Amino acid sequence: MKKFSIVLLIVLVGAALLSACQPQTVVETVVVEKEGKTVVETVEVEKEVNKTLVFSSRLFSPPREQEFFINEIIKPFEEEHGVTVNFQIIDDQTLLDRAEVQQTTNHITTDIVVAHNSRMPEWIDAGWVEDLTDLVASWDDRTFSTAFSQDTDKDGHQYFLPVGADVYLLLANNKALPYLPDGVDLDAITWDQYADWAVAIAEGEGEGKVCITGIPAKSWIYMFGGTGLSYGAGFPDANSEGAMEAWKVWEKIGKANGFVPSVLNIDSCVDPMMREESWLTVFHNARAGQVYSSNETAFTLAPAPSGPNGIGSIAGVSGYAIMKGAPNYDLAVAFLEYLTRPDIQVKLAKGTGGFIPPVEEAINYLGDEAIDEVINKAVLVLNNGVVSGVPAGNYQDWGAVKKCFDDVFADTILPGLDVTQERLDTAQACVDDLLK
Repeated sequence: MKKFSIVLLIVLVGAALLSACQPQTVVETVVVEKEGKTVVETVEVEKEVNKTLVFSSRLFSPPREQEFFINEIIKPFEEEHGVTVNFQIIDDQTLLDRAEVQQTTNHITTDIVVAHNSRMPEWIDAGWVEDLTDLVASWDDRTFSTAFSQDTDKDGHQYFLPVGADVYLLLANNKALPYLPDGVDLDAITWDQYADWAVAIAEGEGEGKVCITGIPAKSWIYMFGGTGLSYGAGFPDANSEGAMEAWKVWEKIGKANGFVPSVLNIDSCVDPMMREESWLTVFHNARAGQVYSSNETAFTLAPAPSGPNGIGSIAGVSGYAIMKGAPNYDLAVAFLEYLTRPDIQVKLAKGTGGFIPPVEEAINYLGDEAIDEVINKAVLVLNNGVVSGVPAGNYQDWGAVKKCFDDVFADTILPGLDVTQERLDTAQACVDDLLK
């Protein structure tokens, strides 16, 4: 009888992309002892081969969020299905550029993409994502929020599954509470009361404590945009009657030196709030959740302030889509089914700072922890507020649009100057010149 003992086994890597845990014919190179001699042979064998799902996302870019997503969301799926998920963080524009190359060369290597709602129309119009309408209809245990259907859907067909929705919330260090004007209910605070509060803090402490992102092309456009919506302005709207009323709120704060002294160096209000350099801000709910849940006894959380038109907030969402021609379509479907389960939606939202899970049934899985309060207040704003998405796709350069608003802050609001209609008309012309 011939005896074979395998000493070395090398599996060709290319075969690993063919199938997930299904028998496949695989070429193996083996080194064996045969009749007393060491020889090398190439053989074809039937075996299970691990599949790699390529998941490219603009969401979960902070290292803390990446770690959670990989360890708590991806790994259980990999272990259950015996597959590998190649998780990549890629910005929206690079995602689109890469998709164009893959689609035009007919060499598709990406399975799932996660894009911002402002860029979804570009994916859909280009025909680079699969129609998921029938897939969604086959799931009877989850209902996706319709708040963003104008972006995720087109002509009655759904192409993106929403994930990680966001609005703006008010967060205050409890040291600011003694300066809160008498009779103000934080859950129903107005923008005028917010401004008065900021002024009182600055006068009492000898320096401003309000945080906004003063570094250009960050979040100021959204912070101001929520105020504008509260007064009946559109978005991005710099010079309407409602916008003027909104600018006057921030003018009051600027005239009182109400902003933190380092405001022009701030790209996120998370660190200034954590360091207690800033005591008051209205910002992204997931970032508010990150600060609040770090020490809920030190902070107070509330919905964004309101104006005559209600609670204004810029609202965003990201969305999962399957790339057209994805090499691992069935596995991509299985992963999306897993990611959009109501319980996984809540687990993901809580683990990444308090994003809104845009699956209605997910709310049933919320508890009474600090992060649950963040999500509940964000849902309140989304469902009851005056919200607007981000129409970045309508402009040649959204970063340049942001600068139009940044400049008004830097040259008028921060120095404590009067906001004039002439200055706002110039800002609006800046915005309009960037339309496609």
